[in-house]
Formats: sequence, C-alpha cells, structure tokens
Amino acid sequence: MAVSVREVAATAGVSVGTVSNVLNRPDKVAEGTVQRVRDAIEKLGFVRNDAARQLRAGRSRSIGLIVLDAGNPFFADVARGAEARADEDHLSVLLGNSDEDAARENGYLDLFREQRVNGVLITPSSDDVAGIRRLADAGTPVVLVDHEIPGSGFCSVSVDDVEGGYLATRHLLEIGRRRIAFLAGPGSLTQVANRLAGARRAVAEVPEAELEVIEVPALTVLHGREAGESIVARAGAHCPDAVFAANDLLAVGLLQALTILGSVRVPEEIALIGYDDIDFASATVVPLTSIRQPARLIGQTAVDLLLRSIDDPDGEYERNVRFRPELVVRASTAG
Repeated sequence: MAVSVREVAATAGVSVGTVSNVLNRPDKVAEGTVQRVRDAIEKLGFVRNDAARQLRAGRSRSIGLIVLDAGNPFFADVARGAEARADEDHLSVLLGNSDEDAARENGYLDLFREQRVNGVLITPSSDDVAGIRRLADAGTPVVLVDHEIPGSGFCSVSVDDVEGGYLATRHLLEIGRRRIAFLAGPGSLTQVANRLAGARRAVAEVPEAELEVIEVPALTVLHGREAGESIVARAGAHCPDAVFAANDLLAVGLLQALTILGSVRVPEEIALIGYDDIDFASATVVPLTSIRQPARLIGQTAVDLLLRSIDDPDGEYERNVRFRPELVVRASTAG
C-alpha cells in the first residue's frame, strides 16, 4: 500500500505542509527539518504522486517535442539539447515522432494538450499550422524548431537554410563542378525548399553551371541509395559531376551506392556534399563534406525561448532566433 504524506509527516514529527515544502520548496525549510523529512521518506519508501500534484497545479512538469523523424541523428541531437536544458529547470521532455505526417502531428498535439504540458516544441510537417494554432489559442505556448513561419506570430529557432544551400553549392562551383544535382526530399518541407533556393542562387552566379533537381519520397539512407543507383545507371556525360543532398542521410545512401557499384569515384568523378553534419558524416568510407547545423544548441535555445514565453509572454526579447550554418569540408569534395 502506498505511503501517504501524512505518514511521512508523522514519522518526521512535522506538519503535512512542511513535508510539502520540503518536496517542492526546500529552500524555505530549515536544513535540519529538511533532513528529518528526507530520512522519513527514505525509511518509509515514500513516492510522491506527481499525477495528483500536476492535476492540482493545472500543468505537468513536462514539455512536448514533436520532430519530423526521430531516427534522424540531427533531430536526436536537437532532442538531447532540449532535454539537457529542460533538466536544468527540472522538466522532462516528451518526444513525439510525426514521420512528416500531418495526421500523426495533430495526434501528438492533442495528446500533449490532454497531458497539460507546460509548452510544445515542434518541427511542423508543413506551413499549415491550424492544429498548432488551436493548441496555442487554448493557452499552451509553442515554439517552432528548425522552422520559421514569418508573420505567424509563433516563436521559432531555426537555421538560415537558404544560406546553407548557397554555401554548399558555391563550394561545389569553387572546386570546378558545373553539372550539379540537388537531391531533394519532399517539396512540402520548407527546409528542403529553402536549401534548393540557396542552390539556385549560387548556380545563377555562374553562367555555364546547371542545376538538376532529383526528387525522392523521403530524406532517408534508402532513398539516397536508390538515387545513387539511378545516377550510376545514366553514366557518361549525362551524369552530374557533383551532388548536393538535402541532408546527410541521403548523402550517406548515395555514397553507399557509388561505393558498392564501384563505377563512379568520389570525389574525382562526382563530388558529394550533405547537410546537417551528423556525427556519422566524418566516419563514412569517404568522409562527407556537409553543412553544419548546431543541433543541440537549437534544442537548448528552443527550451530557453519556451520558458521565457511562459514566464513573460509580453516581454521584450528575441522571438525568432536564427543561426548561421557552417561549411565543413572533407574528402568527398576535396580530392
């Protein structure tokens, strides 16, 4: 049978209110009393009923985080950053994986509202934010992660993906490549569209350069490998001499195909660059050039912004934080 707060209070020789203060505001209780209560808790095996406490408070001690693909190391690092920052305020992070599916995304939004989370961090699957708007209108603060929707009124933490796309493509042009392919995922993803816009801007600066867009259904290693097989099958002058992949997972799959088939050398015949600079990028068979995003810092900053919007919703602070990406050159473009 569960031990009650009253039993803890009786064992420690204090009031129920004092036990509550020790559990929630120990700084308001004398050090000796705190120790007596903690000794009683340990002796009795007391476990606090957080569900009841949260119900009384109207909010849980948690925040929700919805990402596009929990299997993507970039989003895993965003989540680690968010967890580290949330832990500083004794908050837990509840993770939801939308799989780039609007219905799953809305299901998590409904679940987090039912759980009475303190706020929600979300990388939306599109710019249709009706579900997010309903959550915010119901009183739950929201911060967009790795995404910004100008004019939406939502706080956001993002990276300048247009600049990232430009940096990647300009690098390929600077090493002499002129037939560049952009390996794109779903066009509904704003991040992909922005990276393509940056690539087009860079190509427009070099008259003899051309840009081909190769679309795949999802930003995964498997679809990168399939794209690589199709590129190899074309052979000769019809092949690009460089590929800019919309993320590192696509780039890794493409590199696998080129390596396994063995008929195209990287970077001698095809230079390859990815995006995100996941940990695995430096450990591929040909270390991968990539555009680095500060994933953990994005997660930390998103929690910071969420907590500020909770504590001071009308305060004067930066509501749309945007980081600059960084080019990291490795062997896949430095032959």
